[in-house]
Amino acid sequence: MGDNGVVVWTSPGEEGSFVGRAEELELVGAALLGSRLVTLTGVGGVGKTRLARHAVSLGLVTAGGGVAWADLSPLRNAEHLAATVADALGLSDHTPRLPVDAICTWIGERGVLLVLDSCEHLPGACRALVGDLLTACPGLRVLATSREPLGIRGETVVGIEPLASPDEAVALFADRAAAAGSPLKGDADARLAATVCEHLERLPLALELAAALLRSVPLADLCVGPRALVDLPPRQPGRAPRRHDALRTTIGWSHELCTPLERLLWARLSYLPGAFDGTTAEQVAGRGPLTPSGVGQALAALCGKSVVMRGGGTYRMLDSVREYGRMWLAELGEEQAVADRHVEHVLGVTRQAHHEWFGPAQRDWYRRIDSLHPHIRLALDHLLATDPAAALEMAGHVAFYWVCSGYLYEARQYLERATRLVPGERRGGTWAQGLWALGVSLTLQGEYEAARLTAADAWNVAQPLGPEARGRAAYLDGLLHLLEGRPLAAAAVVEPLTVHARTAAGHGELPTAASAMCRLVRVFALTGSGRLEQARGEALGLRDDCVAADEYWTRSYLDHQLALIAVMEGRERDAVRHARATLEAKRHIGDAFGIALALDLLAIALADAGEPRAAVHAFGAAQRYWETVGHPQRGTPEMAPLRDHCQDRLLDLLGPTEYDTLLERSTASTPQALLSWAAGGGPLPGD
Repeated sequence: MGDNGVVVWTSPGEEGSFVGRAEELELVGAALLGSRLVTLTGVGGVGKTRLARHAVSLGLVTAGGGVAWADLSPLRNAEHLAATVADALGLSDHTPRLPVDAICTWIGERGVLLVLDSCEHLPGACRALVGDLLTACPGLRVLATSREPLGIRGETVVGIEPLASPDEAVALFADRAAAAGSPLKGDADARLAATVCEHLERLPLALELAAALLRSVPLADLCVGPRALVDLPPRQPGRAPRRHDALRTTIGWSHELCTPLERLLWARLSYLPGAFDGTTAEQVAGRGPLTPSGVGQALAALCGKSVVMRGGGTYRMLDSVREYGRMWLAELGEEQAVADRHVEHVLGVTRQAHHEWFGPAQRDWYRRIDSLHPHIRLALDHLLATDPAAALEMAGHVAFYWVCSGYLYEARQYLERATRLVPGERRGGTWAQGLWALGVSLTLQGEYEAARLTAADAWNVAQPLGPEARGRAAYLDGLLHLLEGRPLAAAAVVEPLTVHARTAAGHGELPTAASAMCRLVRVFALTGSGRLEQARGEALGLRDDCVAADEYWTRSYLDHQLALIAVMEGRERDAVRHARATLEAKRHIGDAFGIALALDLLAIALADAGEPRAAVHAFGAAQRYWETVGHPQRGTPEMAPLRDHCQDRLLDLLGPTEYDTLLERSTASTPQALLSWAAGGGPLPGD
């Protein structure tokens, strides 16, 4: 509690503590209990996001189906809204459905609380999506933050005003001043702080920015009144509430106190969507007169002024601060140049990710590509309008990462649009890579007929391009044969490309990405055609190569096959060990589809090993992941009878009541908890 009796909270994941707002929290809690749609409105910088985050952290409304937080501030394209919400819900949909349909199906009757943060720049899209979701999902509640109401029937609007109490305003200012290394001292400073708070109309973000200025401006000078010191562009009548001038004033004052190079960096960084790292800042903003080393110095200075927020190894700007920077970027006439540099940087990153996919950097690249998702979207949208061939190259480079990370729908959409736009004279290696990636996307969505046509085109284009292109095309063709129950055909497709790869491996050479994929298809094909001993030998050999290369994706599917082979050969303990190794590898890269497959296999192995209750728990975990994938249980054809037979045995052994109880307990757990248990073993949760 602060000196004035104002409560100061500390909430995980927030920058700084949460000061006051007890009355507003009570209003939000009451609104959420009485309405399925609550929108927090107010001017920029009033604290809507922080209030929503704190309300959720306090559990002001129960959500049996969990809470999903969708940050919409990085979105520049309304077409990505539903996909962003699906990602926030943890969906990794592998069907050709629209994301909104996948969301509605997954939520169903669940009591989910969905938070849509920063809706103001996508009002029409948010209105349409929320309307559809509330109609289709009776247990759903939505908490939105926006500068204006969404305008949906039944919406409860909670207007968030600047801090009503002078004591709360001073407490917030004092808290942020102390965090900036300039704590208030005594009653005199408190009186000066009260004057500053009144000048800035008690607007929280304005107070936080002003407190940060104490690193370079004496508190007494802040009391002079920043309006007299700042030459802001004129406010357009009717564009913003008068109170917003307090925030514009403080942001403008922060701008005035920056050096010319810091202002330039502020403007250039404002183009970036969401979080960014230091390398991105240097590559996008590091042009004359800003050198790369100069970017680092200016970035540190902007962090010191709270213009840029730093946390978790990345940087970001608050919406209002970014908007101010975009205004100056337009004034400088640098928007196109910065956009081009951003595209150049992102394309370079995705090229490197593609080349380093098979190797020790693979785990880090899965995480990095996921964190760069808003940047890749922005770059792809730009390239589709300016250079479709480069867009196809970029989409092709990230598609294999995206299909594991839950962005399969987006991968297909971008690849299809780019392939339609690339002119014939630009169709070379990039075209082959794009066709391959599109074929994989179609295959994993279950669109086998369309995938076959794309695979045939990819095969024809790849023939004159070298072994890597031919290997990827063969992998795609073989994958289709496997999923459609033709293991002999799959083996025949990849055989010419695996002979040399197996010989090279025998001489100690590590495989390439394409050769490893083809050898993996061969292992699946040998298993599916009943040649278990040969399949096991080749799987172990390729797995050793993957371990030597410190690679996880291929290794995880090899452990899956080794577990399946062990089940078929009656080696249940080996099957459990390999299934858990599969899941441990998947934890490094995601891949919800592969996790669901492995959990089914773990359940079968546990049942064979005499652990029926653990087997049911694994089946429940698999069910949870299959729901996020959007498919009924799938996989190569040999899995279906094993799965069905095992479930029948468990029902007979445990009885329907205990079976259903165990299954419900499992499906009620979080996916993270289920995966942790499945990969590591140990007692059943709740036992």
